Amino acid sequence: MLKEAFANNKEDYSKMVTTLTEDGLNKEFNDGYGGSEGEPFTAWGEKYVYFPVVYDGAEWVGSAPRNPCNEKCSHVGGE
Repeated sequence: MLKEAFANNKEDYSKMVTTLTEDGLNKEFNDGYGGSEGEPFTAWGEKYVYFPVVYDGAEWVGSAPRNPCNEKCSHVGGE
C-alpha cells in the first residue's frame, strides 16, 4: 500500500525514508474489516509524510504534505 500511496502522490518510492524494517515493509495491511494487522510506521517522501490509518478494522495509508502549502487534507478514519 505504501508503493501505491507514493504513486498516487507522484513520489519516488525508492527515495523513501521510513521507520519500518524490511519485515515490516513486507507485512500485509488488512484492507478488509476485522482488526488491524499492519505495523505502526511513519514514512517520508520528498513531498509527503505517510502514516497508517484504520477504521472498523480496514487499514490504509494516509498522507499529508511535508511542508506548509495550500493543499487541504480530508478527514482521516472514515466518512
